[in-house]
Amino acid sequence: MSGQGSGGNVLAAICNVFIAGLGQLVQGRILAAIVFFLLVWVNYALAATGILFFMAVFGFIFHVWAIIDAAKFKG
Repeated sequence: MSGQGSGGNVLAAICNVFIAGLGQLVQGRILAAIVFFLLVWVNYALAATGILFFMAVFGFIFHVWAIIDAAKFKG
């Protein structure tokens, strides 16, 4: 991957659309992948309880952040 806008970053961003953190994992950034995965899915899981439904907003924000982070990565 040669930098921002490269095919590798586009592929990583697309991977993140489906599973948060997968794009970072494709780029070889294991710690970032774990952090984004946990941030997104913990918030979505809390939102699924029904009581903390507003946590879905934070989960969505972290999900979009993970996608943008993968797309803008300069390795």
